[in-house]
Amino acid sequence: MAAMIAAFFGKTDAQDSLFDNLIIANTAAYTTHLHKHSVIYIDLSRTPENCCSYTDYITRIANGLKEDLQNEFPELASDNTRSLWDILQNIYEKTKTRFLFILDEWDAVFHMSFITQTEQSKYLLFLKNLLKDQIYAELVYMTGILPIAKYSSGSELNMFVEYDMALSQKFCEHFGFLNTEVDRLYEIYQNTVKTPQFTREDLSGWYDGYRTATGKKLYNPRSAVLALTDQQLRNYWTSSGPYDEIFYYIKNNLDSIRDDLILLTSGEHIRTSIGQFAASGMELVTKEQIYSAMVIYGLLTYYHGEVFIPNKELMDKYSELLLTKDSLGYVYRLAKKSEKMLQATLTFDTKTMEEILQFAHDTESPILSYNNETELSAVVNLCYLSARDSYHVEREDQAGKGFVDFIFYPRREYLDCILLELKVASPPEEALWQIKKKLCPPLERQIG
Repeated sequence: MAAMIAAFFGKTDAQDSLFDNLIIANTAAYTTHLHKHSVIYIDLSRTPENCCSYTDYITRIANGLKEDLQNEFPELASDNTRSLWDILQNIYEKTKTRFLFILDEWDAVFHMSFITQTEQSKYLLFLKNLLKDQIYAELVYMTGILPIAKYSSGSELNMFVEYDMALSQKFCEHFGFLNTEVDRLYEIYQNTVKTPQFTREDLSGWYDGYRTATGKKLYNPRSAVLALTDQQLRNYWTSSGPYDEIFYYIKNNLDSIRDDLILLTSGEHIRTSIGQFAASGMELVTKEQIYSAMVIYGLLTYYHGEVFIPNKELMDKYSELLLTKDSLGYVYRLAKKSEKMLQATLTFDTKTMEEILQFAHDTESPILSYNNETELSAVVNLCYLSARDSYHVEREDQAGKGFVDFIFYPRREYLDCILLELKVASPPEEALWQIKKKLCPPLERQIG
């Protein structure tokens, strides 16, 4: 996004047609702004080779800008001893040149292990001196994960207006691909490949589901593009933050979040409030802080006071977590039994199935006491967690069909479909009757 904006506004001698076939070319302001601005673009996540200090980091940025300015304005930026902002001010006074600043990943320094808290404050002061109330700054566009307000106390960077996907209605639909945009991409895919490997609905299930503040659903852009390019639906998700594991965020409050994980991985929503919490380890203590950080990094999505897992791509990441982290306690132990549960189901080993369900019932979690249908469904989902490798598991009430509680759709042609109907204090014959009656109405008289 930042590179695209720089390519659009930045002055160039080349007569490129990069944007001519895009929607923006039809707007009145297209020729007014295309390649008409002096752009300063900085990727703030980049560091010098073998960088191990804040001085090395910030010196590279300052000296690099001074060198660029000297090349462009040799008579006005030759004094390398002056501060960067003084040089820019001098250029403006002599030429009236104003600059459009595009700063990508402004918050990268807050994830660099060699930068201290004191040096983080120095960095904020550097940005303030460079940008705040400077007449040479025509516009400043900054991208990042963490909210400026969380780190910039007082008035250091209070000139910015911040926009995010979860809480800000303005611009929220531009944080991902809309359905209409993916429709067009899939149309291109169909017209390009000889044999499409997946349907439009498959693409939606894998990568759709993030919610904006206005309720629109968004796709993960990177994953959608890679799936269409590679002709393969799989997990392309990478953390947008410095940490790759979901466990990083929940480890400080396992006891409080353990049951939520069971509900989340069964497709349920968890009520919570989120705010502009910084995603730094020392602050992730309460549920609200943890879920806020996970929404910021795209590990959950948020809508109408609830967080949930948006799509299959991320659901698989959570399933992997439940099967690999033994510190999750009973959740891990029950998830590990899910492979045995599936095998017992396929071989009609009801004794083993009963033992695993009894094991679930005997654990220390109150959610496993089957207080309601939602909790019962969540437990069954956990017991069959490993089935997701071979089946697309769907809650039928959520899918709107209502034939049974769960349908396991096989991913391989040679596997049979599995139907699960949950009953409490009712004989199994009643469940069988319901399945046959709803799925096969003509059989009703025969089995009567």
